[in-house]
Amino acid sequence: MWAVFPLQPDLVKAKEKWKGVCWVGSRSPLLGQELEALKATGADALSQTPFGWQSDKNSPELCWNRGDDMKWWGESSQGIKATFDSSARHGIMNMLKPHIWLRGSWPGEIEMRSEKDWELWFEYYRGFILDYAVMAEEHQIPMLCVGTELELTTKRESDWRKVIAAVREVYSGKIIYAANFTEFEHVKFWDALDYIGIQAYFPLTTKENPNLSDLKSGWKKNMPRIEKVVRTYQKPVMFTEIGYVNTVDAAVEPWVWPSERRETKLSEDMQALCYEAFFETAWKESWMAGVFFWKWYPDGKHRDPDFTPQGKKAEQVMQKYFSMD
Repeated sequence: MWAVFPLQPDLVKAKEKWKGVCWVGSRSPLLGQELEALKATGADALSQTPFGWQSDKNSPELCWNRGDDMKWWGESSQGIKATFDSSARHGIMNMLKPHIWLRGSWPGEIEMRSEKDWELWFEYYRGFILDYAVMAEEHQIPMLCVGTELELTTKRESDWRKVIAAVREVYSGKIIYAANFTEFEHVKFWDALDYIGIQAYFPLTTKENPNLSDLKSGWKKNMPRIEKVVRTYQKPVMFTEIGYVNTVDAAVEPWVWPSERRETKLSEDMQALCYEAFFETAWKESWMAGVFFWKWYPDGKHRDPDFTPQGKKAEQVMQKYFSMD
C-alpha cells in the first residue's frame, strides 16, 4: 500500500516589490534635492524612524512624547510629514517604522521581571505605537511597522495580538513587524499582519575572502528557513532592514556596528559583493515583496566604516538591480 504524504502549500507570490532604503532623520529641514538623489538610484521607497526611549531593558516605562524641539527635525512629527510629502512627490513610498532606543543595550533584550511589569510595558508600548498609527493614518502613509527587533517580547503572543488589533482600529494601511533574523521563525502572530518582516542580517560566510559564489551559498542555506515560515503563514516577505559595512568582514557578522570595526580593513568591493549576492538570490524569490537597505543619509555624509552604500560601489550595484524592474 502506498503511503500518502500531504502536499506542501505553494509559496506565496508577492504582488509588489518595494525598492527601499532606511532614511536617516536629518537634524535640519530638507532642501529638496535629497529625494532627487535617492530617486536617481531607482529606489521607490524609504522607511522613517522616530524613536521611543527606554532607560533599562527591565524597566516598563517608555518615553516618546517629547516636544518636537527635543528631537532631530527628521524624527519630529513636522519632519516626518515633510519627508513624506517630499518623497511622495517623487513617487517614493513610505513605511513609518518607530524604534525603541534602549540605553546601554539592544531592544531584543527587553524583558520584564514580573507579570505586572509586562502588563505595564505593553500598556506603554500600545500608547507609543498607537500615537504613530494615528499619525500614519492622518498622513496616509501606506505602511506602518508595529515593532522592531523586540525579540523577547514576541513570545507574549496574546499581548502582541492586542497591540495589532488596536492598531487596526485606527490605521487602514498595511502593517508589518520587523523580526530579527534570529527571531522571525518563532513569531506566532504573522497571520495578523500583512507581511512577514525580517531584519535580514544573516551571516553569509566564515571565510575571510569569500567570493560571490560563497556568499550566494550563504543565502541559499538560509532560504529554507524563510520559505518554511512563508508556507506556514501564506504571507509575502519584506526585508525591513538589510545592510553591510564597507569592511573585509562585512559578510561574517553583518549586524556588527561600524564603531566595533574601526580596526578592520575597509573594502568597498566586499560591501558591493554582499549587495550583489542578495540581489542574485533572495531578491529574485517570488515571496519577496521588498527591501530596505540600512542606511541612507539625506546629506550624503558618512564616516568610514559605515553601512551606507552612498558614493560607493555598493550604490552602483543597488542602482543596477533597482533599475531592472
